[in-house]
Amino acid sequence: MKKLLAVTACPTGIAHTYMAAESLAKAARERDIEIKVETRGAVGVENGLTAQEIAEAHAIIVAADTDVDEERFAGKPVVRVPVAQGIKIPGELITRALNMEAASGNAAPARAEEAIGGGKQQNMFYKHLMNGVSNMLPLVIAGGLIIAFSFLFAFTKGGVDQVEGSFGAALSTIGGASMGLMVVILSGFISFSIAGKPGLAPGLVGGVLAKDMGAGFIGGIIAGFIAGYVAHWLIKHIKMPKNFEGLKPILIVPVLSVLIIGLLMVYVIGEPIQWILAQLTAWLTNMGAGNAVLLGAILGAMMALDMGGPFNKTAYTFAVGLLGASIFTPMAAVMAAGMTPPLGIWLATLIARNRFTKEEREAGKVASVLGLSFITEGAIPFGAADPIRIIPSFMVGSAVAGGLSMLFGCGLHAPHGGVFVLFIPNAIDNLGYYVLSIAIGTIVTALMVLLLKRKATA
Repeated sequence: MKKLLAVTACPTGIAHTYMAAESLAKAARERDIEIKVETRGAVGVENGLTAQEIAEAHAIIVAADTDVDEERFAGKPVVRVPVAQGIKIPGELITRALNMEAASGNAAPARAEEAIGGGKQQNMFYKHLMNGVSNMLPLVIAGGLIIAFSFLFAFTKGGVDQVEGSFGAALSTIGGASMGLMVVILSGFISFSIAGKPGLAPGLVGGVLAKDMGAGFIGGIIAGFIAGYVAHWLIKHIKMPKNFEGLKPILIVPVLSVLIIGLLMVYVIGEPIQWILAQLTAWLTNMGAGNAVLLGAILGAMMALDMGGPFNKTAYTFAVGLLGASIFTPMAAVMAAGMTPPLGIWLATLIARNRFTKEEREAGKVASVLGLSFITEGAIPFGAADPIRIIPSFMVGSAVAGGLSMLFGCGLHAPHGGVFVLFIPNAIDNLGYYVLSIAIGTIVTALMVLLLKRKATA
């Protein structure tokens, strides 16, 4: 029996990671192929691959949007693809992996490590950015929710009740500290993704400077990329005598890379980015109703277009980045839009049961729970099964939800949480209108699905 190994990982580590693992395992069982899948999710590495298992494997599938240690797979045929492909085309990936193993033979296995299906052609910018985002998210989510909880204790909407030593003040301090690391970690791990360990120090320093100079998340992203490529270039081009080679990673590269990114931020990049962010903040703060609705609709449609893919993560990252500038309306629009696809498809399975198979109706129940938790990926099975009809339906419903949320001036102070955030006082501005936006978006999604979807054949 053929033995395959796989690794799945996504930026948030909540849904795509495990859905891809399940899809690959199911496809392997159908083909009578043994497979073990290592998942690298929010809780860490699970079902880790051992050296013996790697040695015995015929080929390896890496379905990931974040950095994965692939040095351990040296000499093995490796198929590298975005994590979404692990969900959508698991059978094709297994076939590719087996074909690579057959082609490599025993002559030159290392040559079979060429990327297939979007590996080397994959957008490396997105991969590096998502590595920063995935490491940043726990801090933002924890900080945002803790600050939201602080509203329960001696805090008032729009400001802090300055009672030193109060529990509310402590929560605000803790949450603020966590949120304050957002730009630093984002920059540091973008750089780390590009240059490895030598890129971490300059990336972190660039992030601190971006934060202190008011360049925000935009500055953090730019600093991370510059720091990473500077460190990568230095590692590659600085030549040292063999006896002094050990000084390069611990002395030469850190000092030069930190100095270069620091000087660039202070004298070249920092102030222009700070100005751009200030203009963006002013525009978002003062924009009229028409522009607000348009922005919300665009963000909403992006959330539903690929449900956890690059467009979805770009919209989410944009909204999260603005939290640091105290702009809360895009975050509300993004979460509302992210909840409506799974909630809408669940509602559709209730309204018109004959349009869905028994399996789809059961999946709709699961999607409802995921939707309430702001896990858009719960709707992926429906979108993958009928993308021509279902994806546009999701996009329309999410655009409506996002646009209405912006129109009503709804603001979300926490970057995640789904329906559970609704019960935290002052965590959401204009709570009633926010619930209404989600409800209308859900109904529109369901109606669009029922309008376009044909009756189930089984």
